[in-house]
Amino acid sequence: MRRGYVQVYTGNGKGKTTAALGLAVRAAGAGLTVFMAQFIKKRRCSEHAALEAFGGMITIRQFGDGLLLGRKSSAADVRTAQKGIESARKAVISERYDLVILDEANVAAHYGLILVRDLLDLIEGKPTGVELVITGRYADKKVMDAADLVTEMREIKHYGKQGVKARRGIEK
Repeated sequence: MRRGYVQVYTGNGKGKTTAALGLAVRAAGAGLTVFMAQFIKKRRCSEHAALEAFGGMITIRQFGDGLLLGRKSSAADVRTAQKGIESARKAVISERYDLVILDEANVAAHYGLILVRDLLDLIEGKPTGVELVITGRYADKKVMDAADLVTEMREIKHYGKQGVKARRGIEK
C-alpha cells in the first residue's frame, strides 16, 4: 500500500495555497482523487473554475464567511469552520480521497474557529494511504511536530506593499 504523509505549508509569504493547488493538479494528473476544504475563504476564485475541468478528480469545498482581517470572528464563522473540519474528517476516513488538503486550517485554528486538537486528531487518525496537507500562517508547533514535511514560505518582498491589488488569475 502506498504511504501518505502529512505536509504543512506555513509562513507569512505568498504561495501556500498555490503550492497545495499545484500538488492537487499533480495528484489528479496521476489519477489520484483530491478533496480540498478551504477554511475562512468565501469568494470563488479562478482556481475553482480550473479545478472543475478535472471532472470530479478534485473536489473543493469552502467553509468560510470571508477574511477575518480587521474583524473579530463570529459564532457563524465558528459554525462554518466546524462544518469544514467535520467534512475534512469524513473525507480522510472515507479513503475515497488519496489527497486531502485543509487550506487555511492553520489560520482557522489560530483564531479559534477550530481546535489544534482537531488537526492533531486528523493527523493521528489518518489512514496509511491518505496524504494530508494543511496550509496557512500560524501553524501550531504541535501540528508542525506531528507533520512529516513542513515548508515555511517567508516574505522577503511583496508588491502588495506598493499598493498592487490582488489580480485575477494571479492572486485570485
